[in-house]
Amino acid sequence: MLKIGSHVSFSDKGLLSANQEAVSYGSSSFMIYTGAPQNTRRKPVEDLYIEEGKAAMAASGIHEIVVHAPYIVNLGSYKENTFELAVQFLQEEIRRTHVIGVRNIVLHPGAYTDKDAEYGIERIAEGLNQVLEGTKETDVNIALETMAGKGTEIGRNFDEIAKIIDKVQNNERLTVCMDTCHMHDAGYDLAGDLDGVLHSFDQTVGLDRVAVVHINDTKNPRGAGKDRHAPIGAGWLGHEAISRIVHHELLAGRPFILETPWIGKESKTQRPMYEAEIALLRGNAMERFGETFFDHVERLHYFFDKQEIDYRTFVLGTWDLLKADAKARKADPREPMERLYDLVMEHEVLPELSEEAVNQRITAWFAGKELLVNA
Repeated sequence: MLKIGSHVSFSDKGLLSANQEAVSYGSSSFMIYTGAPQNTRRKPVEDLYIEEGKAAMAASGIHEIVVHAPYIVNLGSYKENTFELAVQFLQEEIRRTHVIGVRNIVLHPGAYTDKDAEYGIERIAEGLNQVLEGTKETDVNIALETMAGKGTEIGRNFDEIAKIIDKVQNNERLTVCMDTCHMHDAGYDLAGDLDGVLHSFDQTVGLDRVAVVHINDTKNPRGAGKDRHAPIGAGWLGHEAISRIVHHELLAGRPFILETPWIGKESKTQRPMYEAEIALLRGNAMERFGETFFDHVERLHYFFDKQEIDYRTFVLGTWDLLKADAKARKADPREPMERLYDLVMEHEVLPELSEEAVNQRITAWFAGKELLVNA
C-alpha cells in the first residue's frame, strides 16, 4: 500500500489530533513537528496523547509516520551558543521522537552563514557525531533533507550529503529525506530524467538511505535555488512528474509527505489541497470523491478548452510572467491557481461549489484528461 500523507498539526491533543486530521485527508502516513518549528517551547510528553494516538493510528491503518526537526536547529553555525543549542535541542527532539514511536526525524542539515561550505560540512558532521553519541538509547534515525541551495544552506547537492555522512563515525543512523521541490530548485532534472537523478543519488549516497520523500511542486524553474513550494500540478514539476516519483519502484515503501501550500483568496478561507492531492496521486479519486467530482472536472476541461487554456502552458507562463516582469507582477500578483479560480468564478462554471471544492477540482484538472479516461 502506498504510504502517503501530509504535514499535520500536533497541537491540541497531540498524536490523537494529528491522526484525526490525517485520516480526514485519506492519508496512510503523516508528518508532525513535536512543537512549533520556530522555537524551543515544548509540551511535556505526558500531554501528547501518545498511547491514544497510537491506538487511533492502528485503527486507521497508519503504521509509519515522520517527525520533522524545528527550523531553529543549525548544526552548521560557527557560533558556539547556536551550535550547542542545536546539539542539545536536537537530542531532546530525538528522545521525544523515540517516545512517540517514530523511527525518522527529518533535519535540514544546516547553514554555514559567514564561513564557507567546507566549514559547514565539517561543523554539521561534528554536531551529528555529538547528537548521535548522546542519543544511543534511542533507535531514531536522522534523515538529512536534500536542500534547494538557498542562501548558505548545506545539502544542496548529493555530494554534500555524502560528505556529511562520510564524516560521521556511527553513520548507520543517518538516513535521507528527498524533497522534490528542493532537488528541482537545486538543479536536478526530476521531470525530464528521473531515472538519471535516482542513479546519481544511488552512486553518490545510496538509495538504501532514503527513508522519506517530501512531495512538493515548485514556483521556480530548475536550478533557481529558491525553495518555494507550490500545490501539486501548479508548479514547474507538474502532476505527471510527481506521480512518476511517487510510483517509482526504486522509492517504493517510503512515506511520501506533502508540504504543499494552503489555497484560498483570504487567509481565513485558505484550505490545504491534501485530500485531493493524495487521492489523485494514489489513484483512488473516484472512490474518495465520487462520479460528480469527475463530472465537475470534465466541465473544467470543456471550459478551459474553449478559453484555449492548456494547464501546463498556463502554469509555467504565469510563473514566468511573475518572475520576469516586475511591473506585471505589481499590477497582478495572483499565482496560477488563484487566476484559474477567478476565471471559473467569473464565468460561473461551478457556481454551486465552495472555494475549497473548486480548488480541489482545479487540482484534478492539472492531472490532465487521462484522469477522466482512467477514472
